Amino acid sequence: MNKTKIEWVKNPDGSQGSTWNPITGCLNGCEYCYARKLANTRLFTTYQNNQNVAVDRSDLAEYEKAINDPFYPRFWPERLKSREQGFGDYMSGAFPKGIFVCDMSDLFGIGIPEEWTRRVLENIGQPWYKEHRFYLLTKQPQNLIKFSPFPDNCWVGVTATTNGNMSRALVNLAIIKAKVRYISLEPLEGRIGMSDHMSMKGIVDWVIIGAQTKPYKPPRVEWVQEIALACTKAHIPLFLKDNLRPLLPNRMPFWCPVSWREMDHTNTPITMSENRLRQEMPNSAQ
Repeated sequence: MNKTKIEWVKNPDGSQGSTWNPITGCLNGCEYCYARKLANTRLFTTYQNNQNVAVDRSDLAEYEKAINDPFYPRFWPERLKSREQGFGDYMSGAFPKGIFVCDMSDLFGIGIPEEWTRRVLENIGQPWYKEHRFYLLTKQPQNLIKFSPFPDNCWVGVTATTNGNMSRALVNLAIIKAKVRYISLEPLEGRIGMSDHMSMKGIVDWVIIGAQTKPYKPPRVEWVQEIALACTKAHIPLFLKDNLRPLLPNRMPFWCPVSWREMDHTNTPITMSENRLRQEMPNSAQ
């Protein structure tokens, strides 16, 4: 387990959280994937030395192809935590952790055997880990229903980068049971149609927005503003990553709140929240 710089991965007390990778690699094929780049550079030897891939060894050609690809899905059963090991050993503290599971993979992704995913979820669901928060995130939301309901300590999210991805994410999140269900719009690659802002209400508990980082490819500021306003109207917490700061013109800085003249259904003024850098967490984070 390693401390992470991913801003939205927080411990319950608000300090920076960690990552944990009992599975690495995936076959989703995202061009912008930072994990694949790491697997083929700094982590190349470590990953290649693990030959626990989900390919039948009787198919020698496919097996050799898999073990020679450091980003082919691999299982690391020794990284599953026993009660004695626990998750309190990191940073020499036993306080509750916020742990992003498989940031170097996709726990529900293409090429990940269902058995591996179930073993990880069973580990997470042990009663002695109930005080920890586990962030799960996938680009394959159609697979989530197989594992629902999720343990109460799981926050279950879907990555959506386009309007089509968003629709698919909402449909699949609506049919699962999890304490927190969230959408990660990172990288935001196009306008997300938010004219029906209530479509998220009752389905999504949290929204994250970020830019593509390497190479840096920011979304248009109006795309972000439209989503931010929809989150305000639907009373959904919003987390804008720091890499969106370069988008913000002096005329509309996100960190300067402005009054919004519209009233909500309780006749309460709505904050014009698209004009400030919001880094909010769901209420259950308190």
